[in-house]
Amino acid sequence: MCGIVGIRDAGGVSFSIYYALYALQHRGQESAGIATFDGTRLYKFKAQGLVAEVFNPSVLEDLEGNVGVGHVRYPTTGANRPENAQPFNFLFRDHIISLAHNGNLVNAKELRDEYEARGQIFCTTTDTELIAKVITEEMCTSGCIEDAVHRCMRMLAGSYAVVVMIDGILYGFRDPLGIKPMCIGRTETGIILASESVAIDALGGTFVRDVAPGELICIDEDGMKCMQIAVANRRAHCIFEYIYFARADSVLDGALVYDVRRNIGRMLHEEAPVDADLVCPVPDSGTAYAIGHSQQSKIPFVESLMKNRYMGRTFIMPNQKEREKAVRIKLNPIREHLKDKSVVLVDDSIVRGTTSRRIIGIMRDAGAKEIHMRIGSPAIKAPCYLGVDMPTREELIASDKEEEEVRKRITANSLHHISLAALMEAIGKDRASLCTGCLTGCYPVQITGEKSEPSVIDFLDGTYQAKLESFEEN
Repeated sequence: MCGIVGIRDAGGVSFSIYYALYALQHRGQESAGIATFDGTRLYKFKAQGLVAEVFNPSVLEDLEGNVGVGHVRYPTTGANRPENAQPFNFLFRDHIISLAHNGNLVNAKELRDEYEARGQIFCTTTDTELIAKVITEEMCTSGCIEDAVHRCMRMLAGSYAVVVMIDGILYGFRDPLGIKPMCIGRTETGIILASESVAIDALGGTFVRDVAPGELICIDEDGMKCMQIAVANRRAHCIFEYIYFARADSVLDGALVYDVRRNIGRMLHEEAPVDADLVCPVPDSGTAYAIGHSQQSKIPFVESLMKNRYMGRTFIMPNQKEREKAVRIKLNPIREHLKDKSVVLVDDSIVRGTTSRRIIGIMRDAGAKEIHMRIGSPAIKAPCYLGVDMPTREELIASDKEEEEVRKRITANSLHHISLAALMEAIGKDRASLCTGCLTGCYPVQITGEKSEPSVIDFLDGTYQAKLESFEEN
């Protein structure tokens, strides 16, 4: 998770970054931060809380400059501490640097141990600080950001999409497998890098394209330039972005997420048809799936659970107790829709199973006669090491249970998860283009104690100084 944005705009950037982060709030609710640069001075503000809680007009007006980066945080590596809020801002050999990262490094501990053995100190517990260490160490040697990104891609194992501002020049790069998303857009007077296209939409901008895996983008006063630093023999876009994380109106690596989810809903009916009176989503994560199911099955789409729009995303709440308490506050049944009805209940995933069981209990208490659960992802069998704070195998309900046992645990009349083949068809990508580690237990990078199919990555050789090419939008 996490949401990142970088903007260069002749008219100032603080309010634009704020609106972009607001559009990316679903990607992280722990903290928010913005750093801007006016050509001489760095301005920064970050704190724990939602975007609207952290910033106000007075704060934003004080963030001067025409280039900046922003971040909303969802913790994977690194505890919920104020010092872990991003962007990270620091001075290095007279360079003013701000950096924001979305992803998770699987070799963070090894890299930290290596740097500490050489006498380096760390101010935070997050792996983002390691990326800053790699970049600054290479800049000591070559003074070249292109070489620094090349070194990052050689040393860092895992997922990372990064925006970094160095002396007012904005850079963005993405890991060679493209696990975490990043895209490019244009506004009337500026250029934006962001985790999802909805951040571009929020500014009335135009989506240009996705940042390619292994690509470096440079944005300065002369415009955009790009360079392919590394090329892998496959891609590994996070499959859970399509299932849950990304907003339905985002375009990720060429696929409109809403259409992906609607197609999954259609396939859920084809794989496991059932007679019922209505199709009901678990809002909002199940809505697009339920619409697709209703369109294919001809069973009426009827909202029967109303969501409290002021609640956050329960999946990314800090602990299970809080998630369970939130369900009753978040979802209220419409008894008149449910009484004596047979319902197809559609959701994106089942993780621990406790939320699904509580929702089904709420609907039965409201009078539902039968509840047939349909899930827009295959059963989650394994933890994620690449940016999703999944539970351990012991906590995952499907890690050691067949579908029928899971059905009994959540008390549904029937249960069906979409097949992996149908899911890939709905996304429009093959197995070699997706990371399916949480579904299959096989990961695209080497992880100690886990099954993996490591990718082959080729790097351009030599020094990259002055090799950035003119940016091509098509």
